[in-house]
Amino acid sequence: MVVSEKPMGGADRLAQDFVQFAVDAGVLRFGEFKTKAGRISPYFFNAGLFDDGAKMARLSEFYAKAILASGMEFDMVFGPAYKGIPLAATVAVELARQGKNVPFAYNRKEAKDHGEGGTLVGAPLKGRVLIIDDVMSAGTAARESIAIIKAAGAQPHAVAIALDRQEMATENGQDVPHSAVQYVRNQLGMQVCAIAKLADLLLYLEQQGGDAGREHHERVLAYRQRYGVEDKE
Repeated sequence: MVVSEKPMGGADRLAQDFVQFAVDAGVLRFGEFKTKAGRISPYFFNAGLFDDGAKMARLSEFYAKAILASGMEFDMVFGPAYKGIPLAATVAVELARQGKNVPFAYNRKEAKDHGEGGTLVGAPLKGRVLIIDDVMSAGTAARESIAIIKAAGAQPHAVAIALDRQEMATENGQDVPHSAVQYVRNQLGMQVCAIAKLADLLLYLEQQGGDAGREHHERVLAYRQRYGVEDKE
């Protein structure tokens, strides 16, 4: 196994531990996968496979640690339907366990016409809202969440995701020179916190060594060289 000579800080260690966790959970896999943009990716991250209580508890711990370490200010969390719903709920629980108790809410895809009605569930949207999601491919889900939050009179302030793919987004079927994360950060003016980035995945593969590790590293590196964006954070 190749060991990096650079000592890891807390954020780097958290990212590496998360990548290992995602691999062990079968959430992060290597092979050939077609992305929403039509690219053939050498890796696939499927957060839907965090599918039991133990995995969700560990996942929410990673989110909470990354969020708190980022120093982001926020008054509540919001989970966009559908994957964001369990994420917002479990992350709110873990944030409270780590000393920051905040309200949470989520939306329905279809408005409810009985009971309390409407599309929003949970605490009223107010103040600075942190959106919790899994990944950002095109920024579409973020824009939808922003519209919902603004319509409720609150401030969409930041986004927390599990993995920043650090690759070009697409608009109208064409590659653009920025990622979805960069678009949300630079064009929408919101903070973005990711537990891990593609650069962290490459470091993880480099440290694995062996034929399989080297092959996966070469393929992911080639993918980043073709589709990657410069991280200007």
